[in-house]
Amino acid sequence: MRLTKKCAPALLGIVTLLLNLSECLRMTVRPDKDATVTVSSSLLLPLEQCSVCKVNGTENDTQTTCHSSLALVPDEDVTLLFNCTEPPQSAFVIQIHRKIECTNDTCSPATGVAQPSLFSEFIRTLVWDLSVPEKTVMNLDFPVDRLKEMTESELCQDGYQYTVTRTNTEREVKTQTYCKNGLVAHLHIPSQSTVSLQVPKGREVDSSIFTAKPIKKQSRMISVTPEPDTIVTISRNTKAKECSVCVGEGPTCNPKELVLRAARNTSVKFTCPQPQDVFSVEINREIDCTEITCSGNIVQTESSLFPDFNRTFTWDLKVPPGLSFQLDFPSPGMRQIPPSETCPDEHTYTIITYQRTGLATIGIFCLGGSITRIQVLYKGRASLQVPRDRKLEPLDFKVTVGPEIKMLAVVKVNLPRGVSDTDFLSANYPRGFPDDDLMRWDFTVPGMHNYTVNFLNHTESLCQKKEVMVMYHKARGKVGIQKTLADPQPTHRQGSFTMTLFNCETDRTKPGLSLKFRVSVMRSGHPVLCTVNLSEDEGLVLHFEKRGSDPYCEMRKDSVLQEKITVLSGTKARLSFLDCPSEDLRLTAVKTIGCRSLDSCSVTGTLLTVPKMPTCLPTLLQSFTWHLIIPVYGTVDLLSPTGNLRQSLPGQECNGSVSLHIAEGDGSSIGYFCSEGIIHKIQVHSNVSITATAKDLSLIQGPFLNVSFSKKSSDSIIYTVQPGMGSPALLATPNWPSGMKPYSTVSWIINLPGHLQADLLLTNISQPKCGKGHTFIKVQTLGSPEELLSRREDKEAEDKLMVPESFYLNMSNCMPENGHFSVLSKVTLQKTSQLLLSGILGAVGAVLLLMLIVLTVFLVFRKKKRAMVNEASICMGKGNIFIPGDHVFPKTRSDSESHVYASIEDTMVYSHLLREPSYMDEYRPFLDPSETFIPSRPRTPIDRQDSMGFMDRRMVDNELYTFKSTGDINTIRLSGTNQILDPGTFIDSKGEESI
Repeated sequence: MRLTKKCAPALLGIVTLLLNLSECLRMTVRPDKDATVTVSSSLLLPLEQCSVCKVNGTENDTQTTCHSSLALVPDEDVTLLFNCTEPPQSAFVIQIHRKIECTNDTCSPATGVAQPSLFSEFIRTLVWDLSVPEKTVMNLDFPVDRLKEMTESELCQDGYQYTVTRTNTEREVKTQTYCKNGLVAHLHIPSQSTVSLQVPKGREVDSSIFTAKPIKKQSRMISVTPEPDTIVTISRNTKAKECSVCVGEGPTCNPKELVLRAARNTSVKFTCPQPQDVFSVEINREIDCTEITCSGNIVQTESSLFPDFNRTFTWDLKVPPGLSFQLDFPSPGMRQIPPSETCPDEHTYTIITYQRTGLATIGIFCLGGSITRIQVLYKGRASLQVPRDRKLEPLDFKVTVGPEIKMLAVVKVNLPRGVSDTDFLSANYPRGFPDDDLMRWDFTVPGMHNYTVNFLNHTESLCQKKEVMVMYHKARGKVGIQKTLADPQPTHRQGSFTMTLFNCETDRTKPGLSLKFRVSVMRSGHPVLCTVNLSEDEGLVLHFEKRGSDPYCEMRKDSVLQEKITVLSGTKARLSFLDCPSEDLRLTAVKTIGCRSLDSCSVTGTLLTVPKMPTCLPTLLQSFTWHLIIPVYGTVDLLSPTGNLRQSLPGQECNGSVSLHIAEGDGSSIGYFCSEGIIHKIQVHSNVSITATAKDLSLIQGPFLNVSFSKKSSDSIIYTVQPGMGSPALLATPNWPSGMKPYSTVSWIINLPGHLQADLLLTNISQPKCGKGHTFIKVQTLGSPEELLSRREDKEAEDKLMVPESFYLNMSNCMPENGHFSVLSKVTLQKTSQLLLSGILGAVGAVLLLMLIVLTVFLVFRKKKRAMVNEASICMGKGNIFIPGDHVFPKTRSDSESHVYASIEDTMVYSHLLREPSYMDEYRPFLDPSETFIPSRPRTPIDRQDSMGFMDRRMVDNELYTFKSTGDINTIRLSGTNQILDPGTFIDSKGEESI
């Protein structure tokens, strides 16, 4: 091939035409002897603007002919002149045809060859026409370029694309495309097939593309196992004659049809190698319904039965007479099409019904539309057609027993939002609608939208009785509007509606009733306007946002279109909402409350309430958040003004309509809380966020919490809890069950009512592996330094404890290395009456025993009195012994009045006890707060009789503090002969003994 850019200057009648052409190319080529080459313009330009010319003779010869398409003679040199406004390599395409013919044994030629140098700068399509005898298949081997099967919409990235076109015995043409660099090395080609290869311009091509060899047609064996209650029918096309289907060992062959009913493995043999070109498969199941339920759903799973055959899946449906079977389609619904159209995914659904007048087609449907439900009277069939080599897309239809209907079918439609046009067809379209029958469509129109009904095409019956008409009703309306098919239909209406088509009694020999109509929907164009004024609401901010990605909802602030709207405190905004239903909008509010100094803080006693929202807003307030900002070294005190709070654990719900979420300033969750609980007070040593949520917060009357700021406490969070009898009180650590923050602490001050004790159970304990420090759980009664329980993460301890009075429960976290620290505690109250009764009985027993001892001693002394003489001696500690008869005693007891005490001081009597260390510790009434791990708290008042400084005058007057006798005390003279007596007894002059 010789190529030159120099064009001939004078070529007879075309000289003038060539003057305006920007590109010309002259070249000489010689095609192979078995190749037919066609050069064609790919541009739709007139001949004078783009042509290929054949130059006869030498370069200076002026005889030439020009064409838009030119066929070249094989095995001959030819000089071509390209003249075009575009570059010839882009304006022209080259097709090179060859033939390969096979006998039963060989093919000629045996190789699909190419001429690499021929038109290498152009886009080339190499085509081989293949032919083989009957009962013979051509086998093509691709030794270099293994192929990869592609779909029609896919393109080959390198530009090399193979196409195989087959014609089956039914004269149906099937096309399959392939790219290079795949796994397919062999293709079996039947008679009347074509293989082509498209080569990009300027790209190389091998001289040998494939090899061809004839092989004798073989039979095909397929092993199948039908599912239970499934009938598989294999049917042959009536035009095909050369293939049969066989089953069994015999085998038993049938040239037309084979039915499989048993749910067992069966070998099916076809007498041709490609039965998918001849046979189709139907897979049928029956679904029977009672008056309540149906035996199954329409379940379309990926079936392994005959995947390379044309398949039809059918479900026969039947309900008791008078009722309907109901098909609910999954999202995104179904779309009705006329019989002449096909579905984009090649999955075509058909619903038919069996009536007394015969079979009627409710409609043909594709996936992806606004039809969500169809109710069909009595008995029918649903079917799905899938072509061969097409993967079945799984999809389930729910089948239920529908209501009693007195019409052919009811179609439920949810029209989409925005602008849309949806077409619908009457049953049996375009054939006649069933005689003297009716059909209804239920349309749900989205809010703030208008609809219009247009009849696109219709034919009317020749009525013998009654009339053809349509009836419109508003949703749940009783009064309808009747129209004929020729009347103007509803235009720019709002609201959901139903449309019912009535047919008359017809002359069945004439064309019947058919109707194709369209329902158009558009936005109503009436925005909701609202002015929001926050100029006097300090710290309040409103946020508006869309819940979904609805493109039709338009929000504007001061006429500016926005995806999210924020109205700041102290500002005023004009808001507009177009086609934004309430359920598609979310309104939240945030308010900030804080102080810089505790001394000048006016927050104390602030009630958290939800301010009234403007009634013109198109949605409800569902979330309100308060941000509480505390001064340095401050604490937030939270109290419920309407009762105690209850912590809501995962899986629990608030009985009321409001839920409170409390979090620290850094976002760490403390927990969710409801009303009607045991938590009287919550103290948090950080900034706090409180979020109240409900379906409509504007309906909540009264405050949520009472907020005060106080001085810093030693713990991160402190709960004041007042449990009661009944169900156990659950105490969860912050952010339970996810775990507390590192190094954080939490305390519960648990106040018990009188005469009650608490059973404390630590359950659901999750301990971490601490990197630094330890986790601690401690229990102490109020006002006592003694720890009733203390445990760490690395030591085992009891998890159950009985606490007799009000107590502290303290927990602290470490710096976890792995895991987290969380505890759920359970407090159960019990009465202490058994313990009190035991104490009382013990005390009574001790008193009775003491009285018995005193009585015994008294009787012993009475016995001694009669045996003792009148003389007596006095034993005085740290003094001398005086013997009766010695008149040295200066004064009698009655004269000296030494036995009379003006007063006795209690502290002097018991001072020897106070000097002992053991008693000192036992009687310390309070412990300095700095010596405990619990936070400082006000000292609880003590009744005055419990104070160490209280003196009961009744004790002072008691006879234990005085000396009494039955007579005057005489002077006693101690004799020297009777010096040692019972130190606990003396006898006065009257002979009476005293104790």
